[in-house]
Amino acid sequence: MIHSLFLVNSSGDIFLEKHWKSVVSRSVCDYFFEAQERATEPENVPPVIPTPHHYLISVLRHRIYFVAVIQSEVPPLFVIEFLHRVVDTFQDYFGVCTEAAIKDNVVVVYELLEEMLDNGFPLATESNILKELIKPPTILRTMVNTITGSTNVGEQLPTGQLSVVPWRRTGVKYTNNEAYFDVVEEIDAIIDKSGSTITAEIQGVIDACVKLTGMPDLTLSFMNPRLLDDVSFHPCVRFKRWEAERILSFIPPDGNFRLLSYHVSSQNLVAIPVYVKHSISFREGSSQGRFDLTLGPKQTMGKGVEAVLVSSQLPRGVLTANLTATQGTHTFDPVTKMLSWDVGKINPQKLPSLKGTMCLQAGASKPDENPSINIQFKIQQMAISGLKVNRLDMYGEKYKPFKGIKYMTKAGKFQVRT
Repeated sequence: MIHSLFLVNSSGDIFLEKHWKSVVSRSVCDYFFEAQERATEPENVPPVIPTPHHYLISVLRHRIYFVAVIQSEVPPLFVIEFLHRVVDTFQDYFGVCTEAAIKDNVVVVYELLEEMLDNGFPLATESNILKELIKPPTILRTMVNTITGSTNVGEQLPTGQLSVVPWRRTGVKYTNNEAYFDVVEEIDAIIDKSGSTITAEIQGVIDACVKLTGMPDLTLSFMNPRLLDDVSFHPCVRFKRWEAERILSFIPPDGNFRLLSYHVSSQNLVAIPVYVKHSISFREGSSQGRFDLTLGPKQTMGKGVEAVLVSSQLPRGVLTANLTATQGTHTFDPVTKMLSWDVGKINPQKLPSLKGTMCLQAGASKPDENPSINIQFKIQQMAISGLKVNRLDMYGEKYKPFKGIKYMTKAGKFQVRT
């Protein structure tokens, strides 16, 4: 299935490659570099690029492109999901998935890729099973390996590989038994100049950190499971039970894993958590323009909107922006024409605003269109879709675990047109 994998950094250099079936020349990545040059943004590179003899399937994570080379037609999402698993595994092993971390642990990286794919087909992709096969790097283990010439590869086959529950190792023991679930929702929206919603959708995930002794059997139920659309489950979830009762029943992997991801696209179900009052104008024949922007919370059920960051690509003719912010700090780059405003937390009693004038080049004509405004934000302890976990029950073990559930909403591609 997957012949080769190339890792490309933000400078366009291939800093790691791995081949499973036959060695594919690096020159195949030229097609990827051409597509990268044509893309206006790094994330706009097409995920699937056909070439005369191969397909290039890529994902961009942590400013690194993971480019898989395929020789025959396969479902692209299958490859994309595998590449995301590779990134998640690196992050779990090394704490971060950066070029420096991958280069520092290059031996472990190759050992992991060898176990995750067998002759080009996915084999072991569960992090807790991989940790039994290949020990995560530590300073002491790295020193011992350097002196003795040994590797991080374990000597025994993981117990999970031999059981009917291949994602969980047997004989797990903890002194503190706890299960945490994070419901994280990302809202993508485009708002027109009158404040009406053109498009809005929510991408949601439920990430779990389960540290429970033995072989627990968990059930997770929701107050409003009908909200969930286009749901993708971890292999541990019993799908027939979900179809019949809308209850998640599963034996969890040990440690961190993504229980499910979902999509909410129905317009009436997507609440817009912030509003923008804006007045951006350029007069014909004048070298000045007005800029007036105010932000406020909306439909947040009393929860604070924080980590707010506003950015706007001002027209090319703008030389300087003389603006004053009532809150936070703002910068304007005269070369890229990018205006950034780090707002912080929105106080509903005193709404933050950014006002002032923009100076245009002498003789420059009035810009054809007003700039759009991109907003980033976070709202703790709230799922914007209204999704709520009802209860979490455990069967098969006698002890009482500690259970915790957190909610968070954040902005994905959130754009306001002016």
